[in-house]
Amino acid sequence: MEENLTRELDAAIRAIPDYPKPGIVFRDITTLLGNPRAFRRAVDALVHPYIGTNLAQIAGIEARGFILGGAIAHQLTAGFVPIRKKGKLPGKKVNIAYSLEYGVDEMEMHSDALQPGDRVLLVDDLIATGGTAEAAVKLLRELGAEVVAACFVIDLPDLGGRAKLEAMDVPVRTLISFDGD
Repeated sequence: MEENLTRELDAAIRAIPDYPKPGIVFRDITTLLGNPRAFRRAVDALVHPYIGTNLAQIAGIEARGFILGGAIAHQLTAGFVPIRKKGKLPGKKVNIAYSLEYGVDEMEMHSDALQPGDRVLLVDDLIATGGTAEAAVKLLRELGAEVVAACFVIDLPDLGGRAKLEAMDVPVRTLISFDGD
């Protein structure tokens, strides 16, 4: 990754110790989102490898994945599919339970959000243990999508999420990593 971009993202991302529980350092991208230059550079860096790849949909994981995914979908002229926490979507949906680094949750998406064979890019702000992203890939594949790749602003490599997705044959792109978190 370009060294200037790495420095810019590092300066724009806030670290919040002991959130949501003691011992966890939460990497907050809301400060990056509020910085027009850093936000634009992050979106451009996430978009660049996928220009011309004929993606049908960008799937964003609630909530920060919605912000990034919407911007990426716009840039790539693709549709946007929200993957939400349970109970937030009306209509017919598919859902899956998954483990987080600090608990268990469920997420869902509309059952008619994709067409079989749609080429989809999965987007979220951060990959940690990979439980959320792994569940999202399973949901997308359940509906017949081809998950082309998953991209994130932040990787916490010590937690193994990237390897989990790569073991599912999903290429992973990240812009910055923080060791030991």
